[in-house]
Amino acid sequence: MRVDAFDFDLPRALIADRPARPRDSARLLDVTGAAFADRGVLDLPALLQPGDVMVFNDTRVIPARLFGTRRLSDAPAASDGPGSDGVARIEATLHQALGLDSWAAFVKGSKKLRPGQTVVFSDDDGFAAEVTSKGEAGEVTFRFNRSGADLVLALEKHGHLPLPPYMGREDDPQDRTDYQTVYARHDGAVAAPTAGLHFTDRLLEALDQRGIQRVHVTLHVGAGTFLPVKVDDTDDHRMHSEFGIISPEAAETIAHARTNGGRLVCVGTTSLRLIESAALPDGSVPAWSGSTDIFITPGYRFKAVDLLMTNFHLPRSTLFMLVSAFAGHARMQAAYAHAIAEGYRFYSYGDSSLLAREDLIR
Repeated sequence: MRVDAFDFDLPRALIADRPARPRDSARLLDVTGAAFADRGVLDLPALLQPGDVMVFNDTRVIPARLFGTRRLSDAPAASDGPGSDGVARIEATLHQALGLDSWAAFVKGSKKLRPGQTVVFSDDDGFAAEVTSKGEAGEVTFRFNRSGADLVLALEKHGHLPLPPYMGREDDPQDRTDYQTVYARHDGAVAAPTAGLHFTDRLLEALDQRGIQRVHVTLHVGAGTFLPVKVDDTDDHRMHSEFGIISPEAAETIAHARTNGGRLVCVGTTSLRLIESAALPDGSVPAWSGSTDIFITPGYRFKAVDLLMTNFHLPRSTLFMLVSAFAGHARMQAAYAHAIAEGYRFYSYGDSSLLAREDLIR
């Protein structure tokens, strides 16, 4: 399918660079019925039914954006050019953990790096990494001189939150709270599961009182979610893989709810992608762990998910393709046109929507 079929014009003023305060005061566009309805996130419990089960991604965002220099003692790379002093300043965004001390990263300035070189991220405590390999399009693999929990601590100290580029600003201390869900548990994401940013303790309590069940899964969102689609046809786009886990307890709760007529409601496209990666052809969702690079576009047949809560996504993005596949391409174009006309706030810190799978819309 042509990528330009997913294009639309968005006024710059509608791109949110800070979240609503409080989080659950954001608006919510209800796209579950024949007509669109303008609501608020706090209306969510009333839009669901007792016995429904909501799936939350409990990954925790780490400060995965790093600034460093190639060690001065390393010989200059040939690409540095005449007169180079051997110094290469780089910006790296980690996007996939490959081991306790190793990460794949997208690197600005990667042409000045080669395997075997060392990049120093802090002279004060010697936080550094060795370049172990290079790939295409600025991808580099690092082996850090920290491992496991020690590496996470070093990232917390020296790293920056990799805010989406479209925000047009650097991260600040407030983002350490704003760009994290209240239920985040497991370190590993380099981008937030942003639909979950709207939830507060009072909203979660209201869902419980309504009889809505909640389960947590984990999908460590990679920086590949920010990459633009540079091809003309969706068949030519390559998704980067992300690691996810569905526990036996979560799978059992989902199975019990479905047996009793409850609907499966995913909070965010990350939860949906994980559930659909694990789901069997009969719609059951087993315990599962592994990497997924699932790419959902119109024509995909959904196996398990009934409803999706999600923010408003970029034009020509893989996520707008996903919601178009879920709720219908023409319907989502109309929903986004409505959202723009009504002044909804877009993207990671923006407002939200509740979508029904196309065949369930009444």
